[in-house]
Amino acid sequence: MTKETLFALSLFPYLGFLWFLTKSGQTPRLALWGFYMLLVFVAVTIPAGAYTQFVLKESLANVDPIHGGAEFFLTLSNILVVLGFRQAIQEQKALKEPPQQN
Repeated sequence: MTKETLFALSLFPYLGFLWFLTKSGQTPRLALWGFYMLLVFVAVTIPAGAYTQFVLKESLANVDPIHGGAEFFLTLSNILVVLGFRQAIQEQKALKEPPQQN
């Protein structure tokens, strides 16, 4: 099996993961956006890689401006996931703290 085939097949478990996260209703909204943003990263990286491979005759990793542009979406995905869970943790802590008395 080629790496491209394996990559394509890995999309199905990830879509199942997203479906369960969404259906559960327990994932923080911002984190859920982050997990969906990973699909945007994949959608951008595939044509960027094809362009660099067939037009520029280079690997995507060797064309820094295009590679960096594609990787931006991965970074954004990670930031959204972290901020989403951080916000949820802060909200849970706020619910557990007793009200302050003056």
